[in-house]
Amino acid sequence: MRTYSGHSTARASNQLYRRNLAKGQTGLSIAFDLPTQTGYDPDAPEALGEVGKVGVPVVHLGHMRELLAGIPVAEMNTSMTINATAAWLLGLYVAHATTQGIAPNALQGTTQNDILKEYLSRGTFIFPPEESLRLTVDTIAYTLRHVPRWNPVNVCSYHLQEAGATPVQEIAYALASAIGILDAVRSSGKIDDAKLPEVVGRISFFVNSGVRFVEETCKIRAFGRLWERICLERYGVTDPRLRRFRYGVQVNSLGLTEQQPENNVARIVLEMLAVTLSAGARARAIQLPAWNEALGLPRPWDQQWSLRIQQILAYESDLLEHDDIFEGSAVIEEKTESLARAARSELDDVLSLGGAFGAIEELKTRLVRSQAERLRRIESGELEIVGVNCFTDSEPSPLTADCGAGAVLKADPAAESELQDDVRAWRRSRDSAAVGRAVDTLRRAAADRHANVMPATIELALAGGTTGEWAGALRDVFGEYRAPTGVTGASRRRGCGWDRGSWPGAAGAGVVAGRPGAATAKVAAFVRANGVPPRLLVAKPGLDGHSNGAEQIALAARDAGFEVFYQGIRLTPAQIVAAARDEDVDVVGLSILSGSHLELVPEVLDRLRAEGVDAPVVVGGIVPPDDADVLRAKGVAAVYTPKDFQLDRMVGELADLADHRRLANGGPGAPRGTPGDRGRA
Repeated sequence: MRTYSGHSTARASNQLYRRNLAKGQTGLSIAFDLPTQTGYDPDAPEALGEVGKVGVPVVHLGHMRELLAGIPVAEMNTSMTINATAAWLLGLYVAHATTQGIAPNALQGTTQNDILKEYLSRGTFIFPPEESLRLTVDTIAYTLRHVPRWNPVNVCSYHLQEAGATPVQEIAYALASAIGILDAVRSSGKIDDAKLPEVVGRISFFVNSGVRFVEETCKIRAFGRLWERICLERYGVTDPRLRRFRYGVQVNSLGLTEQQPENNVARIVLEMLAVTLSAGARARAIQLPAWNEALGLPRPWDQQWSLRIQQILAYESDLLEHDDIFEGSAVIEEKTESLARAARSELDDVLSLGGAFGAIEELKTRLVRSQAERLRRIESGELEIVGVNCFTDSEPSPLTADCGAGAVLKADPAAESELQDDVRAWRRSRDSAAVGRAVDTLRRAAADRHANVMPATIELALAGGTTGEWAGALRDVFGEYRAPTGVTGASRRRGCGWDRGSWPGAAGAGVVAGRPGAATAKVAAFVRANGVPPRLLVAKPGLDGHSNGAEQIALAARDAGFEVFYQGIRLTPAQIVAAARDEDVDVVGLSILSGSHLELVPEVLDRLRAEGVDAPVVVGGIVPPDDADVLRAKGVAAVYTPKDFQLDRMVGELADLADHRRLANGGPGAPRGTPGDRGRA
């Protein structure tokens, strides 16, 4: 029983963890902030506004010591949601244990370490796929020998569903990721062939559970069947214990609503039951989101409520006392087998494309397309969501009455500057020569494909190295990677991708519920008046990698006839402003879901003004009402939050803004710059 948590500083997070453990939580699930996940120290320019926002910053061994103070590491099962920098955080964890006199073989827990889903959905990648896979292989080989109770990889289908994956895609792409990792381990020469079954037995999964109860229950059963076949047939694992589908669950956050958020409690309970009622497909560990995550970061009380839901199920109900109550059900068996067949077919298709790591661009496009279809169904009313597009009349909720004054957690704004001072003091206090030697050792290990980077990583941790120094050394050797956006080959038009031979905005584009949307008509009027389409820059400043919203806005605007520029994630304010200036855009749309909107948006606004760019700016993300007021006061034209699901209306409003901007600049036909090709979607 866990809650996924961490914020502000290692010391503050330690206090939160100890409170949660005292309330009956039975394991740790550590959320790291975005600079830690993407390999930057708090004083790096790229970390501006992101320190401590969506997790805890862990920069050096001192932070790991603070984070785990008073927590019995040798007895604790620790899950760390970390991927691109997983080897580094595991290195810090092992280094901390050894300084406490705890042998690495006593440690148990999990590093998520599934880099594929970062390319496809979550966006906290650093290095190219081949090099990232190398780091995963090294972590597996090291833990097999030295930390045998550790799960070195936690293959995540959770984030695939959040990015729009259907149950079939969720199963197939997660299994394809596991196959890609195991095949890389087998061909690396870093473990003996006889040890491969042990590696297979340490692979765990992190699965999503949505609100469609029967389908989700059967999805888990299908997952287990297919995994057993893969283990037996592809990897020759004869021990049934090592073929077990071991999985944990975070229930769905995609379906949590800003409207009538109290309804989210019922959704969370139903989604939890889907992975607990069936004893033959029961999760090994569960962490539940809080009811108010669509509003902002949950408070400790909100996390406690989610923990109590699990405890009521485990201690008050009789659910855990019986054998599988679905055994023998014709309905469950037929649905399970149907999902298994479809997922096997999808998996075979992925493998025919070169496997998951060879088909990243295609898989990303498929997920963007699936998400577009899901949103189309919500917008048209075909997919009903209570409180959103049906049963929308509501009494005022006492839970959100104080939404602007404490209904969500806000990270201490002073934490970032304090962490910057902390890391500078840490650098001054250590043996710089020892750190330099450790960095050189790490670079040499990274450059030698036959070497394992983990010993050098732990050496750097013990010497006092930082997250940014570890990642910087590997950037020097591996380089960095820009993942595909998935937007070019997708469309909101039902059942088809965008025909590259036709101009966006042609007949059929911007269709909602089988008819042309209002946005398409507005864009067409703009084109008639000006002779060219309006230009929209969709940009994601900061380190936030959750790009689903930005991708869907880019699709919807392009299909309505906008000329859209979208370059993907992790742009600096300077890069965004340069693109807005060079492409002479009519509207700038900023998407931020990490809580850093009050830091990053004003900087973009100031830089736009300094460059003479007069395009109106709109912001989308999880923005509390009082923050939205601040942004509007600073000059933001509109703020969109999760309640704004009607993309046709939103794109129509963007067209209105473009029209107003053109009229203010001299009316229809006013001259404009010649477009470049900067990230055209």
